[in-house]
Amino acid sequence: MGHQSLSTFRTMANPETPEFLVAEAQLVLGEARRQKSERTKNLGEPIQLPGKALAIQIHGGYAWVAENTTVARKLDLETGNTLQIYRGHTGPVTSIAFCHKDPSARDGSVLITGSWDKTIKLWDTDTKALISSTEAHSDFVKCLFVIPSLRLLVSGSSDKIVRFWDLSAAMAGEPLTSMGSISSHTRPISCIDGISLSETSAVLYTADSMGVIKVWDLTKESGDAPRWKSTLKTELKHHRTGINEMRFGRSQLWTASSDDTAQVLDPTSTTAKPISITHPTAVRCILPLFVTDLAEPYLITGAGDVIRVYDVSSLQEPELIKEVDAHWHDVTDLHLWVRQTVGADSKTRVEPWVVSSSLDGTIRKWRLAELLTQSPPPRSESPKVAKAAPAAKTSKFEMTEEEERELAELLDDD
Repeated sequence: MGHQSLSTFRTMANPETPEFLVAEAQLVLGEARRQKSERTKNLGEPIQLPGKALAIQIHGGYAWVAENTTVARKLDLETGNTLQIYRGHTGPVTSIAFCHKDPSARDGSVLITGSWDKTIKLWDTDTKALISSTEAHSDFVKCLFVIPSLRLLVSGSSDKIVRFWDLSAAMAGEPLTSMGSISSHTRPISCIDGISLSETSAVLYTADSMGVIKVWDLTKESGDAPRWKSTLKTELKHHRTGINEMRFGRSQLWTASSDDTAQVLDPTSTTAKPISITHPTAVRCILPLFVTDLAEPYLITGAGDVIRVYDVSSLQEPELIKEVDAHWHDVTDLHLWVRQTVGADSKTRVEPWVVSSSLDGTIRKWRLAELLTQSPPPRSESPKVAKAAPAAKTSKFEMTEEEERELAELLDDD
């Protein structure tokens, strides 16, 4: 017999069982990941999760994790210990946001979660009690965004709809009250951002898995049933395909896309062209430090299993200053963490860190000062990830093969 590839041999041996076919490239990728998992097992003070983090937020000094295991989790970033678990969703939790119980007093936090089960749930973070549950969309809830001063929650879904919800009366235990919607996108909504202009107006950015960003003027209409009216200002199409993350601040709109770029533009300008930073693979997440409280001219990105740091003090000529082999699977989220430690002199030291999450099931921590230290030329790129690894099994929730494929597709922006 002449030479046969492994995949050809398996096809001949099991002609009626295609589910057992394994491409040689996938075997090579699996072995590369196995070896890398051993090399990187201690990097970034890893916190191992029971499942995979589909979204994280840093709030109150803690990490809040939306997991594919159907729970939301509060983690102590210092110890890695789980402090609270929020159970109630029947599908993977995809998104997390926060609001205050009493906005005037800024008293107490309410955790807001969105899920594959199409619901949005509100939780009291003091007692872990479920405050309310709302059948919010006809398909997966993919993203949540809160404008605190307006008591406005905005949700986006795979049903291609953006919905507005009133948070002012949400503490009474009743489902959220609808205050309008946007239905002009033709693909699933992937991320939302915005800013309030007054007590009755805001600018909203909505992005979809086709790469289209729509910019809206929001105006609150009073009456017996107040609603938010949306007026399309402009449509941005500077990406070739899906938007994975969007961050707006200081008149800059930063975006991460599956078209292998991170881009920035001034959405208020009619003449400015976006600045594009090309990566070897899809960019899943971004952390532009300029739009944070630090206001530093650096961009941190997650593309593949690598964290990259760029000096963007000159936007026309962004400079790659560091690459970190941070994880052994795709980096999915990057957030700033202000770490507070007490020294031997009893003084509190405050230091900025970056927290990353990945499909490898870990959350890792990186000292920002070290990330901003220039390193030698980058190493060669690891194999491009084609599919998310299977989710960890738990006694509470187990995904079918079909659901795992769907999860991979969602994480690849539909």
